[in-house]
Amino acid sequence: MAKKGKYHQGFFKPKNKEKYFGDVENIVYRSSWEAKFMRWADKNNSVLQWGSEIFFIPYYSNIDGKVRRYFPDFWIKQKCSDGVIRKFIIEIKPNKEKYPPTEPKRKTKKALARYITETATFQRNQDKWKSAKEFAKKHNMRFIVMDEYALGIQKRPKNNGWWIKKIS
Repeated sequence: MAKKGKYHQGFFKPKNKEKYFGDVENIVYRSSWEAKFMRWADKNNSVLQWGSEIFFIPYYSNIDGKVRRYFPDFWIKQKCSDGVIRKFIIEIKPNKEKYPPTEPKRKTKKALARYITETATFQRNQDKWKSAKEFAKKHNMRFIVMDEYALGIQKRPKNNGWWIKKIS
């Protein structure tokens, strides 16, 4: 596992190469969370086929008004518990990026810069995910955003009300 910046990046070597859709010699993970998902897809018997960043979905960016390309993290073909074979587009993101950022109480330069960056990230994700949902529906797939809770990296906090972000 190579480390570049704050994320763990490197190349993944699957044990079940026949399940991988794409260049089996060039499977790149961009975070430890992606590496964890790759290990799961590789060893899980219900996953019939999987790939990483194997296609792109065009999307309209509300940030700059341009059509851009979104490469979803994963695609899997899975035999589900009901016996039906389904295809999924999977994106790995921190839970906090699934919700609009909270405006900082203190308006320092650093806090405002972080807020602007987080707002742009949120908007970019929303633009990508809107197109991904439409693409998935058109191609009889499902689009899923997996976070640290879905990946089993962290336990979801108990719901005592303080951590829930209001979605507008």
